[in-house]
Amino acid sequence: QVQLVESGGGLVQPGGSLRLSCGVSGSTLVNYCLGWFRQAPGKEREGVSFISSRDGSTYYPDSVKGRFTISRDSAKNTVYLQMNSLKPEDTAVYYCAAQMLGTRCFHVSTWYSTWGQGTQVTVSS
Repeated sequence: QVQLVESGGGLVQPGGSLRLSCGVSGSTLVNYCLGWFRQAPGKEREGVSFISSRDGSTYYPDSVKGRFTISRDSAKNTVYLQMNSLKPEDTAVYYCAAQMLGTRCFHVSTWYSTWGQGTQVTVSS
């Protein structure tokens, strides 16, 4: 059974950077889609970064493109989310998610079956 544990959240000033980590246990990162989602109070869960462990391909929505970078370290079984140029609207609980890969990765929360507990990111001066 795959388990995910996020870490690295916290308080950061606008324009600052933060790196989130997602430790994976119970399976190696082979043939998985891995995603980072976020959810702010009163809003729907939003996907912000995705990576395929099969070929390393990534996807970012326009809201974070150029600011966020997802990466994976297979040796450490860890997925990272580097967030730069943070804005107050990036404030949310960030979740790591995983789903076994079929033909392609999907970028909606309902497709992912395994979730971490979430880590709070607050962007404020």
